[in-house]
Amino acid sequence: MKINIVTAACCMLSAVMPQSCALTNDNKENTGDYDGLVSRIEEIADKAPGKFGVAVIMDNSDTIVVNNSSDYPMMSMFKLHEAIAVCHVLDEKSTGLDTVFDIARPELDPQTWSPMLKEHEGENFSLTAGELIDYILIDSDNNASNLLFDEIISVPQTDAYVHSILPGSEFSMQYKESEMKADIMKSYDNRTSPLAYAELVNRLFTDSIVSAQKQAFIKRAMHDCNTGLARISAGLPENKGIKFSHRTGSGCTNSRGEVIAINDGGYVELPSGKNYTIVVLVKDFAGPQEDAEKVMAEISNAVYEYLVGESEGIVEVEAAPDADRETLFRRRVLSYMCSLLHH
Repeated sequence: MKINIVTAACCMLSAVMPQSCALTNDNKENTGDYDGLVSRIEEIADKAPGKFGVAVIMDNSDTIVVNNSSDYPMMSMFKLHEAIAVCHVLDEKSTGLDTVFDIARPELDPQTWSPMLKEHEGENFSLTAGELIDYILIDSDNNASNLLFDEIISVPQTDAYVHSILPGSEFSMQYKESEMKADIMKSYDNRTSPLAYAELVNRLFTDSIVSAQKQAFIKRAMHDCNTGLARISAGLPENKGIKFSHRTGSGCTNSRGEVIAINDGGYVELPSGKNYTIVVLVKDFAGPQEDAEKVMAEISNAVYEYLVGESEGIVEVEAAPDADRETLFRRRVLSYMCSLLHH
């Protein structure tokens, strides 16, 4: 497993990032002692049948990465990029989140993950930009995502905009949800490194990207996200005043019977005032999604214990065996349902 330890540092202001403090993407030796944490993450990830990538940014400063390649499919993780880019366009047009969109049901896909479609009856209905952003960030709605890409800002434009606020960041966005549904292999082309995603989350929670009202709206929606709660969130103790805001992505089974991606990334705010960004990405997992989520929770708990200095007794996950033939057969039979799993 490839391990890098890097240190984040503030940089000079630039025209692209006014009044910002950007994280360096260089792999530099860290002055802190993080060997124990890195070894623990490596130990947890090595026992699982998939590629696990992890990035942690501690108090907007020191950063550790494990398996930080840029080939992790984002799936619905890219809806955070989309929400930020949509708010940027609205800011440029001096329009608010109350901008109304008229939506025609026949133009939507009834066979994709879409709580929005289920909650609104009739052939035509209207939603505000804010409501659509809520749908993509809280519910991971695919129809809402496709609509915003069609009506506000395209996927290539979103890619270019986010790269402008994070120059050199290792991610690529090429396709929207409907295109990935038509060809699941395109999911591999919407990719990121763990650190690239962590940098975006960290910028959102520690710096100014879009107007204050819209940025606060995005952060609130991420806090209300109701997908992937068995992942990073499950590794954090309950009833201790911890605030976790995140975005997830998952779904689709490739021809080998592997789950293409099971992802989670967000911002942890502790009562002590200590905060950290954590991203855990899983690629090509040869087993049930629930097993990968348990490993993600264990990694999350290891990071929490290291930073807080206490054990919460999260049960460790046994080494997962290779998926047997029956499991692989079942996953291939059900793979046609992958369009419902993009959340």
